[in-house]
Amino acid sequence: MDSAALDRFEAGRGRLASLAYRLLGSAADAEDAVQDTFLRWQAADRERVEAPEAWLTKVVTRLCLDRLRSAQARHERAAGAWLPEPLLEGDPMLGPADTFEQRESVSLAVLTLMERLSPVERAVYVLREVFSYSHADITRSASQQHLHRARVRVAAERRGGGEVDPASARRVVEEFLAAAVSGRTERLVALLTDDVAAVSDGAGLGKRLLRFRTRERVASYVRAGFKPTPAKRRLAGGSPALHIALVNGSPAVLAVVEGRVVGAVAFEVAGGRVAFLCGIAAADRLARLAESWRQRGPGTPAIAAW
Repeated sequence: MDSAALDRFEAGRGRLASLAYRLLGSAADAEDAVQDTFLRWQAADRERVEAPEAWLTKVVTRLCLDRLRSAQARHERAAGAWLPEPLLEGDPMLGPADTFEQRESVSLAVLTLMERLSPVERAVYVLREVFSYSHADITRSASQQHLHRARVRVAAERRGGGEVDPASARRVVEEFLAAAVSGRTERLVALLTDDVAAVSDGAGLGKRLLRFRTRERVASYVRAGFKPTPAKRRLAGGSPALHIALVNGSPAVLAVVEGRVVGAVAFEVAGGRVAFLCGIAAADRLARLAESWRQRGPGTPAIAAW
């Protein structure tokens, strides 16, 4: 491969990675898909490729669809054990954030919702809504129908929606954290929207996700989860400090022991209340976020010792 062809691929690597992450919900899988795309670019008759960006986009999308349709992926998702991999703010895998649609598409709430879509619906939704490819560019028959179904299904389950001021969202999460740690269940309930939902991997110990609806059940789950116990401290490897950070564009509480992230709870805020929570503690899902946190430095914790 000559340097011009290599430079052309590298110029688009970030866009391909952020597209693959939105489709797969996993940074590790997205990197593998981009590397496989590079191998195909290396082997291609590039002189016959009239539009390299479109060619590369089509290849990485097909590779992602193959992964989503694979037996292993179908089994994991069908078993209810799948959650998106959270990424710390500034991670290049999050990709473009110029529009509301681009920012929203990497929120853990939307990535979780997109699991309800078929692989093709998910691909068409991301290509059209996030990357603004036309239906002609997508070139898949019935792409308009796939897009319509995807929009309807996402909108039906979407909680909140619309732009939220980051500073206001952080204040809500700070108040929510204080209520959770102190055990003020009534205040927790008041800080939840009427249609709140929560999902958790159960500290990474179970084979299925834990799902909660109704304000009372979510508040009870949060209160139990944030109640410190000796067993939880042993599981975490110490007494964590609790930090508030941006994860996938939304405020999150990170539990950190000696610089190591051992748990994350991401929030979606709407109208001054919490509309969605996603709790993740499985080490494999937190590996990339934990490494980004280690490199960046901790800052001042919201709670120094939990």
